[in-house]
Order: sequence, then C-alpha cells, then structure tokens
Amino acid sequence: MHHVILGAGPAGVIAAETIRKHAPHDTITVIGDENEAPYSRMAIPYLLIGKVGEPGTHLRHTPGHFAALNITVLRGVRAKVLNADQRTLELSDGNILGFDKLLIATGSSPATPPIPGIDGPGVHSCWTLADARAIARLAQPGAKVLQMGAGFIGCIIMEALQQRGVDLSVVEMGDRMVPRMMGPTAGGMIKDWCGKKGVKVYTGARVESIERDSGAEPGLLGKIAEMVGIGSTGKASGTMRVRLSTGEQLEADLVISATGVKPNIGFLENSGVRCLVGVLTDETLQTNVPGIYAAGDCAEAFDKVSGKTIVSAIQPNAAEQARVAALNMVGQKAELKGVTQINVLDTLGMISTSFGNWEGVPGGEHAELTDPTSGRHLSLQFKDDVMVGCNSVGWTDHVGVMRGLVEGQVRLGEWKDKLMHDPTRMMDAYLASAQGQGHWSGAADERRR
Repeated sequence: MHHVILGAGPAGVIAAETIRKHAPHDTITVIGDENEAPYSRMAIPYLLIGKVGEPGTHLRHTPGHFAALNITVLRGVRAKVLNADQRTLELSDGNILGFDKLLIATGSSPATPPIPGIDGPGVHSCWTLADARAIARLAQPGAKVLQMGAGFIGCIIMEALQQRGVDLSVVEMGDRMVPRMMGPTAGGMIKDWCGKKGVKVYTGARVESIERDSGAEPGLLGKIAEMVGIGSTGKASGTMRVRLSTGEQLEADLVISATGVKPNIGFLENSGVRCLVGVLTDETLQTNVPGIYAAGDCAEAFDKVSGKTIVSAIQPNAAEQARVAALNMVGQKAELKGVTQINVLDTLGMISTSFGNWEGVPGGEHAELTDPTSGRHLSLQFKDDVMVGCNSVGWTDHVGVMRGLVEGQVRLGEWKDKLMHDPTRMMDAYLASAQGQGHWSGAADERRR
C-alpha cells in the first residue's frame, strides 16, 4: 500500500508517523512545498524574538528521524493536478506519482488583499521561515513597522514585533481587535491594553495604498539591508507612505501583511474532490472520493457545537484530524468526535479566550460581567440550559472548565440560571452538572491540580 501525504506540517507529520506505527511495511511519501525540514509555523514568533533558533521550529529534532521510519520526504515540490480516477498526482517538478491512499494536508496560505503597492519591496507576510528570516533582518529596534491585520495570528506576530523594539502600528479593518474571536467589549479591552504597551492600533480602518518614491533616500531598513547585503534581493525599500481609509497617512520602513489565510485547495479544481471553504470531509476525515482524506488547515470538518462544517485552523484540531485520518487509511475504524472553535491568546501579557459560539445563537441568552478597572471580562452564551460559547479577557481562572462545558454540551439544569446571575461560578456548575452526566473535559485535570 502506498500512502501519499500532501503537506509536511504538523498534520502531515503526525499522519505519516501514525501510519507507520500501524502499517510497518507500507510505503509512505510526504510531499512538502518548501525546501525546509518539516517545521511548525506557530514557532515562527518565538524565532523572531530569539526564544528558539531555526532548529527549534522543526517538528522533529532527531537526525535522520524520517529515514529511520522509512518515510520518504520530498521537499520543494507541490501537487499541481490530482487525477482521482487514475490515483495519480502531477507534481510541480513534472513527475507523476501514483498512490493507493491520499491525505490532503496542504495547509493554508496568506490571503493577500488587492492593495496598490502591496507586491513591492518592503512588504512581507509572516508565514514561512523565509519570511521570518527577512523580517528578522529588517525589524530592528526603532524601525517603523506597520502590520495589517489584528486577528488571532496577527496578534501573535504583533507581540513578536513589539518585543523586537520596533515602532509598531497595527491596522485592523474590523471595529475591534480579534473580531472573529472577540465581541466588542473584549476586543476593545485588548486594543486599550495594546495602546498602553506602546502599540498604536487603528480599528475600523484599512490600508488603501502603499506608496514609494523611487528616487527617495533609503529609509532605516533600506540602509540596514545594504549593510547586511540583501539590497539586491528587491525586498528592502525606502520609507513607504501607507494611506488609510480614514484619511490618515503613516510612514513605514516595513509592512507586515497578516490579514488572514485561505486553504491551499486550488489544485483540486476539476478533481472531483468536493470542496466548500476547505476540503469537505466526513467523520472519518474521508472526502467524497473513497481513499482520499483531508486534515489540518485545508480540511472542513463537522463542528459539534455549531452543527456546521468549519475550517478550524488550529494545531490541536489538525493533530487530531491527522491521527483519525491515518487510522482510517490503514483500515482501523476511527471517527472524529468533532471540531470545536478553541482559541486561547496571549496579547502582550493579556490572556483572552474564545470557545464555541461566542457570539451566541438565535433565541439564546447570555450573561456578561465586565470589570474595566482590573481588565477582566467574561461573557457566557446559552442555548436552553447548555453553554454553547464564551469569551473572556484577563480571566485565567478555570479556562479548562469553560472549554469543557462548551465542548461537552453539558446540560446545566438549574445551574444555567445561577450562571446567568453569577458567571464566575463555572467550576461549581461543572462539579454539579458535568460529572453527574459522565463528561470528561480539561476541567477534570484542572480540578485535580
């Protein structure tokens, strides 16, 4: 049996290792589109602030790890065309690769907005190791850096940039920070916190153009680039003028684009594999084509809380999807229990969380508690007597309980009304309700601690 895995990120690596564990004699080929050892994008901010070196971003650190497992890793190539009927892949290097079982774990790529000047020098995404190398050379103390986007990924990048000592501005088109994770009160509190930490945040604004003067004196980053010998790459520039939709104009030596990502599924056009936002899968992570599976940032799987299929681009979900897909690829029946929208974010020291349907559901109720003085906010969303979502800012108590109540769809009974009156009593509600219904969650570990 030949298993081909498209993607050398966390999902691809976990799937390959799971297959090898249960099928010691099968052939496994992993295809990565970068000329890098398999690595985690989530480690890139830690690379930028110097907490890890490049080897620290690698998913496996033992020399010869994949060779020892008899897993072939192809680097610097990608799938161009999938022929599901013939069970073949046309690769970017012109080779044709056959397979028996296929896992699509191609991840996602930055969604670059159509802004005049965005393709010119001085503008980078922060998505690959190559991006990180360029940013590390250019984001020197005092450099004027403008970041587009203040979503979940954007906030992680923002923290790394702030710790490098740059003069940082962040532009977010939403009316608040982290708009897909936080409500107005929570997002506003995070914005205020960032301002106190020296980051200028412009919400309700978008970048309309990035302008350069071809004959202008090089800016700070241009001079740095000349000194380190990267001026000929075309990635350095003089100071740029960034025009906002609000009419404001900001100067920038470096622009970071962090405006979201999109699944890498373009090669599946006309393949017969059904895609919506991502590659649509069933509870076994199989697509509509037998023997072809998907996992990770490109997969669209069922979210048991919302009752809809979603692309959940977070690493814990990717890891579990990869494990379930791999088991089914080797003939061991396994099902995904569901995908829940789970986010825990540290923004310059302020912890915020978002679980499930944090915006609420039609006909639902919600309880909210805000203490601006202490910078704490808690919002709980209910459907009948089930907590279907929650938001918190500056609230680090019982995060496992919040997640457990949402994921477990625990029926709270009379405790729902008690939480409506006092949202802080979540641990009491868990002990009284969840355990009696046989639910397991992160709350159990939290209680044992």
